[in-house]
Amino acid sequence: MARQFKTDIYAINVVDWNRRLFDSLIPLPDGTSYNAYIVEGSEKIALIDTADPDLAHIFFDKLKGFDKIDYVISHHSEQDHSGLIPEVLKMFPDAKLILSPKAKDIVLTHLDVEEDRIVVVEDGEELSLGNKTLKFVHFPWVHWPETMLTYLKEDKILFSCDFLGSHLATTDLYVTDECQVYESAKRYYAEIMMPFRNIIKKNLPKLDEFEIEIVAPSHGPMYDKPSFIIDAYKEWMSDETKNSVVIPYISMHGSVERMVDHLIKSLEDRGVKSHKFDLSVTDIGKLAIELVDATTIVIGTPTVIAEPHPMVSYAAKLANILKPKAKYASVLASYAWGGKPIEKVAEMIPNLKVELISPLLVKGKPNAEELKAIEDMAEQIAAKHKELGIL
Repeated sequence: MARQFKTDIYAINVVDWNRRLFDSLIPLPDGTSYNAYIVEGSEKIALIDTADPDLAHIFFDKLKGFDKIDYVISHHSEQDHSGLIPEVLKMFPDAKLILSPKAKDIVLTHLDVEEDRIVVVEDGEELSLGNKTLKFVHFPWVHWPETMLTYLKEDKILFSCDFLGSHLATTDLYVTDECQVYESAKRYYAEIMMPFRNIIKKNLPKLDEFEIEIVAPSHGPMYDKPSFIIDAYKEWMSDETKNSVVIPYISMHGSVERMVDHLIKSLEDRGVKSHKFDLSVTDIGKLAIELVDATTIVIGTPTVIAEPHPMVSYAAKLANILKPKAKYASVLASYAWGGKPIEKVAEMIPNLKVELISPLLVKGKPNAEELKAIEDMAEQIAAKHKELGIL
């Protein structure tokens, strides 16, 4: 059944313990949850979001006991939040679907919803439920263009949908393990929100007018200490980076591995922290987490039929999509008989606004002169970090 957490306010927490991949792309090492909420006013009742259709039986079992729904609030049109809206509207034929202007077309083309059931709300518009008032906040690109948030004025709750959430399977209503949730939320930010960092930063001041006592996201536990997650987002979205070098790489016959290890040792000698990711075994989400704060990215690749290794190409394109705030980049590459892996990698990352530190291309295994060139690369990286005041 739904769990009451404040007077006449309920959480419908649908836990997906076994899901390990989201959108056929994003690793879910800790599963996830789909959170919907019921706000019961003295005159009207609102359902905020739904759940993934794959777990419809759990959602509707927890919805039992509510014989009337007047409004269904859709923050985000993606199926894990809105996929059950058609069934809910069939169950409650008098209910209206509340959404943002940009959501209307998406819902009509993605879901089986009749247009006359839809009510479009503007930014800042309010909806009275009697003794409770919902205020809608347009908050685009967290992480689709139509997304919005809802603030419950009397109870000071921000229903944030994907924004500020975490992919974490738990029955906890609130955060109980801050370390665990911090990593899950940072992974969520890195994989989903980071490409829209600048837009989110621009919209974040919209929340300043609200006194927020609870943040209720649609994934993961609620925050009864809202500053914990809001301050974390401010840090992740800032332009400041840390004394960190992220090194995603593949090594087929040991040459790139030797170069990467020599770079890590050379950076360590100069006080620079490295994060090494063998792409043949790496959880790509862990890589994304470290990209959030990294100042420098060094990509290591062998050459495969004149191209970078396919797994390196995937990682480079992923970094290009995620748009981390790194300041510098370089490439360590090896080849046997030909190719232009460095140029190819550079072509894959046009969205990274980075300064290129002199890359290195080695034929076969690195010799003493080439190992010295790697030490010079480490020296350049350390000098750049010092210029930023992070070393």
